[in-house]
Amino acid sequence: MDKARDTALQVMEAVHGEGAYANVALAQALRREGLSDVDRRFVTELVYGAVKAGDTLDWILRRYANRPLSKIPLPIREILRLGVFQLFFLDRVPKAAAVNESVNLAKRYGHTGTVRFVNAVLRAAAREPERAAFPTGKGHAMERLALSFQHPVWLVRRWIKAFGFEETERLLDFDNTPAMLSLRANTLRTDRESLWKKLATSGAGVEPSAWVPEGILCRQHGAMDEMAALHEGLFQVQDESSMLVAHVLGPRPGEFVIDACSAPGGKTTHIAALMENRGRIRAFDIYETKLQRVNENARRLGIGIIETECRDAREIGRLYPEQADRLLVDAPCSGLGVLRRRPDARWRKSETNIASLPSLQLAILEGASPALKPGGVLVYSTCTMERTENAGVVQRFLANHDDFA
Repeated sequence: MDKARDTALQVMEAVHGEGAYANVALAQALRREGLSDVDRRFVTELVYGAVKAGDTLDWILRRYANRPLSKIPLPIREILRLGVFQLFFLDRVPKAAAVNESVNLAKRYGHTGTVRFVNAVLRAAAREPERAAFPTGKGHAMERLALSFQHPVWLVRRWIKAFGFEETERLLDFDNTPAMLSLRANTLRTDRESLWKKLATSGAGVEPSAWVPEGILCRQHGAMDEMAALHEGLFQVQDESSMLVAHVLGPRPGEFVIDACSAPGGKTTHIAALMENRGRIRAFDIYETKLQRVNENARRLGIGIIETECRDAREIGRLYPEQADRLLVDAPCSGLGVLRRRPDARWRKSETNIASLPSLQLAILEGASPALKPGGVLVYSTCTMERTENAGVVQRFLANHDDFA
């Protein structure tokens, strides 16, 4: 049995059968299986690629399967998805290997009939790839764009309306480019130059962020669990865009800061570092398990000023009236600005879900804002590009609060 492909199959089952997040399920599987670096990279490529391909993969699969995909048992369906992904998206994998290894997996997870079915479907796909050509011609431009760039049709339609066809195509293409590992140097224990040299000495390919003074981008690196600098609390994994938020907030040593929606703590711990671990931070979230991650990150980074509390952000203003020097509302959002880094996120969203978010975001702003001192700073941030969730929420808030500017 090909252990790499078997591991990828287990992750795919967790994602589509149990609702697991791809990055979490993958990390757990890689820790558990003890694969070589080559196999780890292959598993990562298989999982992220197949999960990201989503409906496009299923669209191709339907061209060859003679039954509804919902009628195919989950393990066999995932074997077929992985097989089709290798045939159509991984040029370096020989077609024979993609078919044969998928059949071997089917022997382990299915019966004689399903083995024959997997073999027939994938051999037909390898033999007649033209059957899966995307639609062309007038009236199919949007569908072709969605299939070619592996995004939901509803989202492509929405972005074309907001940004135009060409800009949407550029955006979809960007979403599909590999995201580099982004690190924030923990300035309580080191500086960017020292961390950069330490990582480079250990074999990582690193370069400085152009956006934030603590940021480092890793073009190549080994297993995260084996990076000594991580265990020593010298850095936090964090997106560059996320690092910008604490700088906008501008916290100072000795201040009282409230982070209304703090988990998993990247921004919270960054705020603490900018405060030189002096002052007080109250960090809230509605999930206790997520707050545990905030506490774990704080301990690893050597931070002692963060106090976590499981509480709805809409209650904060009532509990801490006019007490905070600075207030961060990093609101729950659709996350459409970070699809590049979250391969399964594009398939977990819906227009209905997005439509319900601005009212929640405004309610959080309304409920948390009374905690701010006169003259204090409130930062509202999201990781989406939706105007209704960003400028729309801010404008509605300002319309109701002439004491804010």
